Amino acid sequence: MAFSSSRNLPLVPLLLNVYIVLCAAGNFNQDFQITWGDGRAKILDNANLLTLSLDKASGSGFQSKNEYLFGKIDMQLKLVPGNSAGTVTAYYMSSKGSTWDEIDFEFLGNLSGDPYIVHTNVFTHSRGNREQQFYLWFDPTADFHTYSILWNPQRIVFSVDGTPIREYKNLESIGVPFPKSQPMRIYSSLWNADDWATRGGLIKTDWSKAPFTASYRNFNANACVWNAGKSSCNSNSPSSAASGSNAWLSQELDSTAQKRLNWVQKNYMIYNYCTDMKRFTQGLPVECTHS
Repeated sequence: MAFSSSRNLPLVPLLLNVYIVLCAAGNFNQDFQITWGDGRAKILDNANLLTLSLDKASGSGFQSKNEYLFGKIDMQLKLVPGNSAGTVTAYYMSSKGSTWDEIDFEFLGNLSGDPYIVHTNVFTHSRGNREQQFYLWFDPTADFHTYSILWNPQRIVFSVDGTPIREYKNLESIGVPFPKSQPMRIYSSLWNADDWATRGGLIKTDWSKAPFTASYRNFNANACVWNAGKSSCNSNSPSSAASGSNAWLSQELDSTAQKRLNWVQKNYMIYNYCTDMKRFTQGLPVECTHS
């Protein structure tokens, strides 16, 4: 499948009815620390650019200095260009411990000219198995694009350039766990997964193309920072969630955003766990049959 320009995005106004960027783009030295890679991860351009690299010896990664309990997280990524088969660029939020929560973007590389697969998942209490996968409507290696996670007490929304591609709702009322009590850091890594990442492992990493490099810029976190057991958000003022810097705490998809979400899922979704009857032979997960 080649990248198509025939399915242009419809011209519509802002997608998420209360989202306004209120924070300046972050400084990578202030906001993140490189955690592994032995020099393969670099902070450049006056701390406005971060790059991760992968070669046959090792990949690399970084994590946020802050932990967050709910937030609107934006990062611009330019993915590994050319033949990226076998590589995975992971960008996600995760808590620690034996029963962790996690919100995942993973970008599965492919042969030159083939589209990347955007893999999403949500873990609660160390249980995932909620995968949805998508192609993109553009080449994510040609330029930077914004990948966003909205995480509030009611929902998780994955977005690309402001277009929602997936919504995972809080359905605790019907017994579905939802990540809401464990603070998470932001992580990213570039690593070799050619045993499964590209066509189920059929296409291996071509190390003659190494090093593989992914680039990051314009990080923004409009979020509740968790520190010493306390949140930076004012829990004593619920009205603040309706306006100002905490508007995202009650943000939901308006009708326009819902149409865009439906458009993406109709045209670019390639896997949805909620339709995988072969996998869930005893019945689909309960959230899949609840509108």
